[in-house]
Amino acid sequence: MTASPQRVDGRTARSERTRNAIVDAHQQLIREGDLRPTAEKIAKQAGVSLRALWSHFADMEALFAASGERVLELRDASHRPISATLPLAERIEAYAKQRGRLLEQIAPNAKAAAIKEPFSETLQRYRRLHVARVRDELAVLFATEIDGNDELLNALTAVSMWPTWSTWREPMNLSVAASRAALARTITALLTTP
Repeated sequence: MTASPQRVDGRTARSERTRNAIVDAHQQLIREGDLRPTAEKIAKQAGVSLRALWSHFADMEALFAASGERVLELRDASHRPISATLPLAERIEAYAKQRGRLLEQIAPNAKAAAIKEPFSETLQRYRRLHVARVRDELAVLFATEIDGNDELLNALTAVSMWPTWSTWREPMNLSVAASRAALARTITALLTTP
């Protein structure tokens, strides 16, 4: 005897809701400052048993993968392409503004990932993916100025990443606006220096 399609669909939907609740709980705990939430805390936050968590995720790496996907989805949803036809100063300003907003958005996840990344193949893969996305965006947005110069593209990519932003925001204690201005100034210097 086989289960009816409705019953299978209902179980699938419940399973998907549980899985999403676990990822949401993981993200919520990180946003609240728990950069290393345990499986027990995540399950409690999600309102599920520890057994349910492990039935949806084989290990913490699998949960990191699902959370990483969620972060990329949120980033993609809030990203707005900037026209490469704008004058250079406008492109730089628009890029610095958007990049600052996106870096602030991922800040809790970036902090949490930095703790576990050296030991997590999944987090290392997401870091490489994120770097490649930023690099590709810069290569398109500033194609005329970069003109195939990989050294310049490497410098632009490095300054646009979380470690630089984090340095401005935390040890240097700069505001978002001051950090954004530092990013814009650095990019301007890189793109206009002969």
